[in-house]
Amino acid sequence: MKSFPGLSESHMKSVWSHNSEHVYPPGLCQELLIEATARVTFVLHVWTPVVLHKILLYGLQIMTNKNHTLVKDFLLLGFGDLHDFKIVVFTVFLVLHIIALTSNVLVVVLVVFIRSLHSPMYIFISQLSLSEIVFTSNIVPNMLWLILVGGGKVSVARCFFQFYLLAVPVVSQCLLLASMSFDRYLAICKPLHYASIMTFRHQLKLSTFCWSMALMIAFVLYALLRSIEFCGSNTIDHFFSDISPVVELSCSDNPAVQLVTFVFSFPFVLCPFIFIIATYISILHTILKIPSTTGRHKAFSTCSSHLIIVNLYYGTLAIGSTPIFPSNVNSVNPNKILSLLYIFLTPLINPLIYSLRNQEMRNVIRKFTYL
Repeated sequence: MKSFPGLSESHMKSVWSHNSEHVYPPGLCQELLIEATARVTFVLHVWTPVVLHKILLYGLQIMTNKNHTLVKDFLLLGFGDLHDFKIVVFTVFLVLHIIALTSNVLVVVLVVFIRSLHSPMYIFISQLSLSEIVFTSNIVPNMLWLILVGGGKVSVARCFFQFYLLAVPVVSQCLLLASMSFDRYLAICKPLHYASIMTFRHQLKLSTFCWSMALMIAFVLYALLRSIEFCGSNTIDHFFSDISPVVELSCSDNPAVQLVTFVFSFPFVLCPFIFIIATYISILHTILKIPSTTGRHKAFSTCSSHLIIVNLYYGTLAIGSTPIFPSNVNSVNPNKILSLLYIFLTPLINPLIYSLRNQEMRNVIRKFTYL
């Protein structure tokens, strides 16, 4: 019997025996699995291009509408005047950014060039690290500049483009985390069919789907922001072009103001999270039916790292993107401090979790760095 990532032969036998003897007969189980796979393939092949085409056309239609906004520049306050702490804060954030960027680049390089890491989970991890690279590289350099100058102006077009580069990795990470949960579901609940379903071709399709959807959805959000009129205050009490403070400055009655928040939050952030919860309910149900304690522990350990990343990502995203405190330009806005959680914490901890909790990754890092 062929082995699969993180799963022993005894676990595969126990899961298969339970599925075949107590749920469905082997023939029916295989037919249901083939039908489910066919449906997923049909959606990826047929509906994904159609949806992306509709989204692109909708975004182009919005962008063709004339915008009569009077505001040409936004004033980003950043962290204000930090006085004697300016150099200290700049140095700390710069060091954190270099560490996060280096560790995520290292993960991508290792997965690309080390043949033993060419498995579905590691490929998805590399895509996750790539999205973190795009995310931090878009925000942190401009934030460091604002710390040095104590705030500065940015054009409306540049502000919107920064939000586009922000939305792409956020949406892609949500979809990638959902794909990783599907990978763990197959590995634990359907181990005998794992290799036949999660082939390199399907991995490539899932990764392409995640990034394509992220690019298209971010484009629509960018187009929606361009349709909003700004004619009042141009002061943003933040250090990057986040959606909430930008929309607050709008003086437009266009329903796109409400549509921006809905399109961004529910379908492509919450729906993947709901899918992850559903898959882990099935995974937990399967693990609890494994007879041996060792088998249950080993099966759960294969998805514990991913579960930690999901909780960390959605937790910091919810805390950092929700305006909990009222904005006050005369003092440091606590919302900006909370935003630092998902700007620095997640990109720093993700590579550490996957490297420290994974023996294979640790061995590869030792060989790669000659430790």
